[in-house]
Amino acid sequence: MPRVVQTNLFALLCSIVTFSAVSGDANEVNNDIEKIMVKGSTTANKEPVGTFVSLVSNLEYDPRVDLQSRNMAEAQADVTIRGGIFENTGFRVGSATLLDPQTGHYFSEIPIAPEMLSKANIMTGADNALYGVNSSVGTVSFGWKPVKTAGSVSIGTGNNSFNLHRVHSGVSMPLDNAKDWIIGFEGEYSFSESDGTIDNGDHDFNRTSARVQLVGPSSQTDLFFGSQDKFFGWPNMYTPFNFNETEDLKTQLFMLNHTQSYASDSIFEISAYTRRHNDHYIFSRENPEIFQAFHKTEVKSVAFSGRHEQTESFALNYSAQFIEDSIESTSLENNFTSRRYYKASILPEYKMSLKDEQQLTFRLGAAFDDTDRDDSEVSLIGDIAWITFNSDDSTQTLYLSYAEASQVAGYTAIGGSNTGGLFRSNYNLERETTKNLELGLAFDGLTWSLDSAVFYRKDDDLTDWTYSLSSTSARSANPVDIETLGWELLATTRLANAEIITSYTFLDKSEDYGAVDIDASFYALNYPDHRLTFGAIWQFTDNVEIRVDNEWRRQEQNILRNDGDDAFFTHLTLKVSPSQFQGLDIIFAADNLWDESFEEIPGTPGRGEQYTATVTYNW
Repeated sequence: MPRVVQTNLFALLCSIVTFSAVSGDANEVNNDIEKIMVKGSTTANKEPVGTFVSLVSNLEYDPRVDLQSRNMAEAQADVTIRGGIFENTGFRVGSATLLDPQTGHYFSEIPIAPEMLSKANIMTGADNALYGVNSSVGTVSFGWKPVKTAGSVSIGTGNNSFNLHRVHSGVSMPLDNAKDWIIGFEGEYSFSESDGTIDNGDHDFNRTSARVQLVGPSSQTDLFFGSQDKFFGWPNMYTPFNFNETEDLKTQLFMLNHTQSYASDSIFEISAYTRRHNDHYIFSRENPEIFQAFHKTEVKSVAFSGRHEQTESFALNYSAQFIEDSIESTSLENNFTSRRYYKASILPEYKMSLKDEQQLTFRLGAAFDDTDRDDSEVSLIGDIAWITFNSDDSTQTLYLSYAEASQVAGYTAIGGSNTGGLFRSNYNLERETTKNLELGLAFDGLTWSLDSAVFYRKDDDLTDWTYSLSSTSARSANPVDIETLGWELLATTRLANAEIITSYTFLDKSEDYGAVDIDASFYALNYPDHRLTFGAIWQFTDNVEIRVDNEWRRQEQNILRNDGDDAFFTHLTLKVSPSQFQGLDIIFAADNLWDESFEEIPGTPGRGEQYTATVTYNW
């Protein structure tokens, strides 16, 4: 039976102090309203335990997102934002969203070394509607960083036969006979393998990435190529039938990005990429002939975004992207194997100065989405922010936003068999639409911040993957209408030798699947009712640093989940930097310190304990 949202929306909107925090970067074209700048970190740890660092590493402890993993985050990561599902979340590099047309499970397969990019910027509400493509709830956005002359080499070992080695290096130098122009080269190679934290949870990963960068007085151009191969296994990875499943993924990405500043505060960015992704899925590693599938996707895209400041009081924010994709698959049956996507959005902005160092900002615009296979959609975007600049250099921001967004389903949901098999498609899926109303309040001081938001989101025709006790299919794609009420809070404090990060998240949903026979939801109803995170960075001495991330959650009940609905995770790191050896770090790390067995995805076993020791030399 559908659950009814008990809390009165108006009362909650009027009484909250909540969160909408994101980390900013120099390449972002707009940082005023939906995202509140946070000087500190949102997690204590940056490196994972059990493999090399990737763009999703440690997001499971980030209060802004909920990461649901199979094996581990770097193996297969479903990144959800504000109670959405993995296909509601986009990954954006530069101006371009990196799409995988088969399924959102592979959105985060991006073979870029994290040193090359800014910290993750989580866009929701109006900013997601403006810049995101085919991601109706949120976008994880990154910008290209300037190349630095620096590098590192690492070797690691640990329990479960863990083995890691990694090298990263960059060099930046002035161009001869070219005043104020700098050329940079950067590359990395990473490898890790282990037997896994549970039986049949082994992995074998490697990644190679490189770029050339040209920086001028008002521009930056990056030419990038990356490739990664990933094999991993996990019991009940996608199905609840007690088989040891495996995935073998190969991803290649070629990308060109150019950022140009002009006038006083205007900027535009052009991004183009081609991405190839191969997937070989095996249902039973002991008997592969029972069921296996091969998928090969190719995506080409050009994107453009920017901010044109006409006057001190008026600016124009804009974004556009074209995507063309295709797929070759052994499991698609209805010839749905190619699609073209079009997205254009514009958001005019007007600023008004008030008395007592206050500023009022209005934004109102729209976005247009279309494909060559689906109906088009026009979405309204708008917000208003009231910012106060205090004499002690602190600021406070109160904002209200309303944003609409839409997306279409991936090929696995709409292009496979609709009568049987492990993954049952639905040919009647329509364009998904989202309406998001949000009120936020943020305080930002020199050594502390408090960022908050409450939101109400209405999703119509959201594509969910469901389970029925009367069906032999593991997963069936079905549309659902969902109302989500959320309350988020993030607080950071910076002390003399420590930084503390705390957060709380509340979610409540009311869902309607219609007359479909559904007993459980794998994704849309897999969310925490309550979630707390606590992180700390402690510089114990000049040579010893301790980092810890903790997460406690109470998950919504699900008949497919075998263990309890409560979970507590801890990621602990001890770094020793001997003063006798400049640039040398010895790192001891532990993840899932209490051996929590919580199933992040219902019916899929949770990860076990992992302990590692890594030696890194930095130059």
